[in-house]
Amino acid sequence: MSTTQMLKGILDGCILAIIKNKEVYGYELADKLENYGFHSFSEGTIYPLLLRMQKEELVTSTLKKSTAGPRRKYYSLTPKGEKELEKFIDRWNDLQNNVSNVLQHEADVKYNKGDETHEK
Repeated sequence: MSTTQMLKGILDGCILAIIKNKEVYGYELADKLENYGFHSFSEGTIYPLLLRMQKEELVTSTLKKSTAGPRRKYYSLTPKGEKELEKFIDRWNDLQNNVSNVLQHEADVKYNKGDETHEK
């Protein structure tokens, strides 16, 4: 399974989390994701997600003057977006816990079998 497939849906939650703390424009959002280690996403990937989120009323946008060129579209979270972020965090915590349980249990099973070819 590719990283891109695994990240489908997770990126939405990460974007909502970043926007919650401060309104951001697309390039700034791409830069923040890059700083968090998401190296395979560009503005070209992010803008369609932002457009969909705007249609779903999770975010709003405002055009503001820029000191470096044309006006920029800044995105901020709506109350609906905040609720969606809370749901995402709950789902993420459950998923992370469940995956960790499976991986840990399966590692322990292999280790406890005494299979010397698969030692921890």
